[in-house]
Amino acid sequence: MFKVLISACLLGEPVRYNGTSKRTVSDILESWQKAGRVISTCPEVAGGMPVPRRRAEIDGGDGADVLQGNTFVVDDCGVDVSTEFIAGANKVLKTAKNVKVALAVLKEGSPSCGSNTIYNGKFNGIRVTGMGVTARLLQKNGVPVFNEHQFREADLFLKGLEDGQKSQS
Repeated sequence: MFKVLISACLLGEPVRYNGTSKRTVSDILESWQKAGRVISTCPEVAGGMPVPRRRAEIDGGDGADVLQGNTFVVDDCGVDVSTEFIAGANKVLKTAKNVKVALAVLKEGSPSCGSNTIYNGKFNGIRVTGMGVTARLLQKNGVPVFNEHQFREADLFLKGLEDGQKSQS
């Protein structure tokens, strides 16, 4: 059975920077949970960051730029927290490989988990196109990344994998 990585905050775990969650209600997520597919993850906590913690954004560029050392993740006091973000991303990737996840559904907008958009690094609430550090590292290593608005697409992808596996049997 294929496993699915899910951002812990989407599962109701209070791991966000401000100690809250972003619990998502979805029939698909519920069915995955009942089937034992869900692997909860919070890259920032995995990277050693506390809860609560300072807000952080990528200072120009996106997760790919952070991973290449071309830009940084900074908190709202200007402190570079890139090391923690990269460490967390690597731990999540290791988990993904160890449990052989099929895909990830991560929190949109997050400097770790954003799959389509992240905040612009100016702490003004404006989103820009880009991926977070963990989302980019997973994608780069062959793990498809979806966000909390794409459960239907993620489920179709998962069913396609299962159908392909059945036809090979």
